[in-house]
Amino acid sequence: MRAVAITDFGVAPKLLELPVPKPGPGEVLVRVEHASLNGFDLTVASGGAKDYMEHRFPVVLGRDFAGTVEEVGTGVTSVAPGDEVFGVMTGKYLGPGTFAEFTLVPEAMGLAKIPVGLDHSVAGALGLAGTAAYTAVDAVAPSSGETVLIGGATGGVGANAIQLAVARDAEVIATAKPGSETDFVQSLGAKHAVDYTAGTADQVRALKADGVHAAIHLAGDGFELADLVAAGGRFSSSLGIGADQLAERNLQATAIVAQPTKEVLDRLAAEAAAGRLQVPIHHSYKLEEVPQALEDFAQGSLGKLAVAIS
Repeated sequence: MRAVAITDFGVAPKLLELPVPKPGPGEVLVRVEHASLNGFDLTVASGGAKDYMEHRFPVVLGRDFAGTVEEVGTGVTSVAPGDEVFGVMTGKYLGPGTFAEFTLVPEAMGLAKIPVGLDHSVAGALGLAGTAAYTAVDAVAPSSGETVLIGGATGGVGANAIQLAVARDAEVIATAKPGSETDFVQSLGAKHAVDYTAGTADQVRALKADGVHAAIHLAGDGFELADLVAAGGRFSSSLGIGADQLAERNLQATAIVAQPTKEVLDRLAAEAAAGRLQVPIHHSYKLEEVPQALEDFAQGSLGKLAVAIS
């Protein structure tokens, strides 16, 4: 099979021919049709996961996937060959990935069926960003009429987080530069956009002098965002800032970890299939173009960058 992988630390990703893996007990072999890029892919490609995750080279990049079940291992009961599935590659070590014609995924985590009405290309860009956004919004649990500040609102996670917060009838303030970024976040439901290159704090305080009810930290200075939350408010971060780091502030703070359970994936897929959750795909690349896609992703993009495998 064709796959984009790294063969050692410090080696650039490249297209390789690798053996098709064989599913073991509890594993599912998926013929991948669509995938997408996430920040974790950049981390792995650059060697940034060297010290905290085992690498079994060649390490195939990619976490998100959508495709068709090709084969199942012993003990698998929730899916069968021919089922259309999507989700997120999980595991205790790095090796299998989704920028490949086939991938192995565990049945127990990160796997769900694609519902009727959900385009496969959208499903392939939904899993990780959607789960992270769902977890981040759920951690701050906005009530109707409350204000939520989202830092890092223009990426894949942020795009989902805006919509999920608005669905709870929250008023969203999103960080975005003027122009296309502001248009983007407002098209997803953000009521206000503040230019993160021109003093986020002053702009937010001009809108909400007493502070916001909650803040979601997906990019930028998390401590600055926390300072803009009113006393007793809530804060969540996908970048490791939680209760320990904000112990001196009167906040409920959570460092979130995205857990793509079947229940969460099913919920996100149902919302997307019904048109209530948009998954904005900025550009789609072919499998052999993934190295270029990684470079483009590092420069920043609105929404998601997708990969069409077949």
